[in-house]
Amino acid sequence: MSLELKGKLIEKLAIQSGEGRNGRWEKQQFIIETDEQFPKKVCIMLWGDKVSMLEKVTEGDELTVSINIESREYNSRWYTDVKAWRIERGPEVGTAPSPSPDEIPPDMGNPEDDLPF
Repeated sequence: MSLELKGKLIEKLAIQSGEGRNGRWEKQQFIIETDEQFPKKVCIMLWGDKVSMLEKVTEGDELTVSINIESREYNSRWYTDVKAWRIERGPEVGTAPSPSPDEIPPDMGNPEDDLPF
């Protein structure tokens, strides 16, 4: 299952690492708060080389995070992981992208040229 979550980065947790039967592993978790009528906080994790994606973002950034959700059973208990595989930084809050020159209508040229004298 692949989904996208949009929200503000609230916190980056410390990188965790260790040794497993398949060798060395590394993961980092982070928290985003969704931008909805009733905002939700979601803990998302990055594994292996994907941990470096979090270096490019800072707390407070608006993000779109592509995730996979997976559950597994261990000792008759179920555990669910929310794993990110792509992070995109959104526009800064309160700013709109500047229009390109091609998007400016011709009648909105230089306002100083429209003076009657």
